[in-house]
Formats: sequence, C-alpha cells, structure tokens
Amino acid sequence: MDNPENVSYIVYESAQARSDKRFKYMWITIIFLIVLLVGTNAGWIYYESQFVETVTVSQDVDTQTSPAYVNGTGELTVYGEDKANNN
Repeated sequence: MDNPENVSYIVYESAQARSDKRFKYMWITIIFLIVLLVGTNAGWIYYESQFVETVTVSQDVDTQTSPAYVNGTGELTVYGEDKANNN
C-alpha cells in the first residue's frame, strides 16, 4: 500500500469539530432517552398504584363435622370424623 497523503491541519480540525459536535448531540440524546425511560416507569407505577384495594371476604359455614375449613376457592374441607357417625 502507498503511504497516505498528509492531511492539512485545517481539514483535520474541521473533521474533529464535526465529530465533537456529533458526540455532544449523541450524549444529549442518550440522557434524554434515560429521562424518558425513568419518567414512563414512574408513570406506570403511579397509574398502577391507584387501583390497589383490599378485599375482605367473610363466610359463615354450618357443618355437622369438626373441624371444617373453607379454603381460598370457596370449597369446604372437612378434617376429622362426622359427629353424627360417632354413635
């Protein structure tokens, strides 16, 4: 390969100035996108926190067995023997 030609100082400085300008705009864009990312995540957290509610369910179950429990799905679970059959 041939040796590259010498580049004048003015051409080099103008290319370097353009590169510095692009680098500056790139950093501004990156910082702007990070701020947008944090802002949208904060917005979603605020939006979702508005719908938090506590639901309390109370059930009265009359059984002839002991002990009996109602699980989270509403099904009756009986532990032990039926008192009616203890005769």
